[in-house]
Amino acid sequence: MTIERLLARRGRVLLAVLGVTLAALAAPQPARAVLPPDGGTITVTARDVTASNEKVAMAYAALAAMWRTEFRQAGARFVVPDIVRYRGAARSRCGVMDAGNAFYCPDDNAIYYDEVFVAAQAKRAARTLGTDGDMAAIGVVAHEMGHAVAMQLGVVSPYPYENEAIADCLAGAFARQAAHDGSLERGDVEEAFYAMSTAGDPTPRLTGNRRVDRVLLTRAALLGHGTREQRMHNFDAGLEGGPAACLR
Repeated sequence: MTIERLLARRGRVLLAVLGVTLAALAAPQPARAVLPPDGGTITVTARDVTASNEKVAMAYAALAAMWRTEFRQAGARFVVPDIVRYRGAARSRCGVMDAGNAFYCPDDNAIYYDEVFVAAQAKRAARTLGTDGDMAAIGVVAHEMGHAVAMQLGVVSPYPYENEAIADCLAGAFARQAAHDGSLERGDVEEAFYAMSTAGDPTPRLTGNRRVDRVLLTRAALLGHGTREQRMHNFDAGLEGGPAACLR
């Protein structure tokens, strides 16, 4: 489904979508951040946070420009969310943002992100892949911007996983646009896939009771962000097909 068709049924959205929720991080600088799934400890310095914030700011501007253009071509206006960085915790109209988190709050149309958490994502990707790791951080903001896009189009599901799948896909669509603009660097796609692979939901711990396990599996399928395979697949769908592949 195209943006034009979705705009015809756009309405007021009341459902707050869960953002990226991984492990909590310590806030002070230098901060020691424990990130799943490998449990490795990463030391985040003031320089790391500054570099990460600069990359996020550039990506935010590119995301705003991309979605303004997409909406304008459809005869509509995209209201670009504010972006708010914090440490430890932050208040919003959607409640308190916890440490180690990023979240789109529709009530005040703002993306909140823990700057230490996001810097740690980039540093972990860099350490693992031998790159600068920046797309692992940028992907967090692109995902949250995807929630804003979907909500402003009225594309909201009662099932959190479906909302998260769209946001992952739209993050992939941003990477596709960056490739077309010539701003995608070598290693960026690998960093994005690495970030998705490490941010998948854990497999539910089954009890051996078929009825209980069925409920656990169903709940995990509908209420989470998706498995590592699902998140990578959803990102790839946007990377290959652009926004049209996400907003059917």
